[in-house]
Amino acid sequence: MDQARSAEEVTDGDGYARLLSGLTKSGALADGWRGAFERAPRAVFVPEAVWAPDETSPTGHRLVTRAEEPETWWALVDADGVVVTQLDDGAEAGPGIPTSSASKPSLVASMLGHLDVTDGARVLDIGTGTGWTSALLTARLGGEAVTTVEVDPRVSEQAALRLRSAALEPARLVVGDGLAGRPESAPYDHIHSTAAVRRVPRTWIEQTRPGATIVTPWGTPYANAGLLRLVTGEPGAPSYGRFVANVSFMWMRAQRPHAVTLPPTEPDQRGPSAMDPDLALSNADVAFTIGLHVPDARYVHTWDTANPAATYRIALSDGNGSWASVRYEAWDAPDAVHQWGTRRLWDEITSARTWWDAHGRPPLTRFGLTITARGRQETWLDKPGSTVGSPRGGP
Repeated sequence: MDQARSAEEVTDGDGYARLLSGLTKSGALADGWRGAFERAPRAVFVPEAVWAPDETSPTGHRLVTRAEEPETWWALVDADGVVVTQLDDGAEAGPGIPTSSASKPSLVASMLGHLDVTDGARVLDIGTGTGWTSALLTARLGGEAVTTVEVDPRVSEQAALRLRSAALEPARLVVGDGLAGRPESAPYDHIHSTAAVRRVPRTWIEQTRPGATIVTPWGTPYANAGLLRLVTGEPGAPSYGRFVANVSFMWMRAQRPHAVTLPPTEPDQRGPSAMDPDLALSNADVAFTIGLHVPDARYVHTWDTANPAATYRIALSDGNGSWASVRYEAWDAPDAVHQWGTRRLWDEITSARTWWDAHGRPPLTRFGLTITARGRQETWLDKPGSTVGSPRGGP
C-alpha cells in the first residue's frame, strides 16, 4: 500500500530545487506561486509505484517502484514531465490506458497562473488525482478556500492521506463526478480542472460568481488539445473564453469519446483521397481546427502486422453509424478511401483542412468559446460571432 510521507521524508536534494529554478527562469511559474511550490514538493504527492513509458511492454508502460528503482523513480518525479500513476481506472490486466497522473509541472504552473487568483479567493479543484494541485492551491490560498473533487474513491483516499501528512488539507475533499461541481461550497471565484471536457457543464458556471475564471483542458474526440480560460458572465448573459495553450489531458470519465471499430461489411463507397492523410494530423493546430468542424469524429490508426507499411490506415467513426478509413500509401488510388453510413467523414475532414488553409492556418490560440445563457457552446475564430463548426449542447 502506498504510504503518505512528509516533505522531510521524501526530499531528494537538489532535484526539485532545480526544477523550480527552471520553471522560474522560463516564466512558467507565475508571480505569487513560488512559495506554494516550495511548501508542496511534488514528490510528497507521487505514489511509491508509478508507470514509466516502455515501448517493449505490451501495454506501453512498466511499473517503477521507489523501493526497487529509486534513481528511476526520482528521475521521473523531478523531471518536467507527466508521471502516470494509474492505468485502466485501476483494473487489472487492462490494455494499459493511462487514467490518472501527476501532471507536467510547467503545465501545472501555467494553468494556476491562468486562474489569476488573489488572496481570499475560493477555488473548486476538479480532479484531485495525486493531490498535488490541491496542495498548491491550499498553500497559496489556505485550506478553507479550496474544495477538491475526485471521481475515483481509491485515488481520493490516497490523496487525502498525502495532503494530511503534508499539512496541506483542503477544507473539503469530495468523492464525486466533477461535472456536477460541488454546489454545497459555492459560489466559487475560480474553477480549475485537470480533466479534459468536450462540453463545459452549466453547473460550473452556475456555481461561480460573475467574472470568475474557469481553466480547463477542452477538446473534441479528434483533438484533445486546447486549454480553455473562460470568464463567467452575469446571470442570464453569455460567458466567453479563449484557448490559451496546446495541452492534452485525460478525459473526464463521463465525457470520454467512443471507441473506433470499423464495420465488418463492405464500404458503401470506395475512391481516391483528394488529400494526403498526413495533412489531417500534421500539427495540433490543424487537428484542433478539424475537430471543431467535425466535432464527433474520432480516429485511430490500423494496420496488418504482416505488411504494416502497405496497410497503414487512419480509421474514423462519428459514434453514430458513419465510418471512414484512408490508406496512407497510394492514398490517391481508386480504392484508398472506404466510407460507410450517411456521412462521408473523410470528405468532411478534407473540407475542414481546406478551410484551415484558406483562413491562413490559424493556431489554436486564435480560437475561442462562447457559452450561452442556455448552456450552448459556440466556437469561433478571433472574435465571438465568427462561428466555426456547429453550436453544441444546451436545451
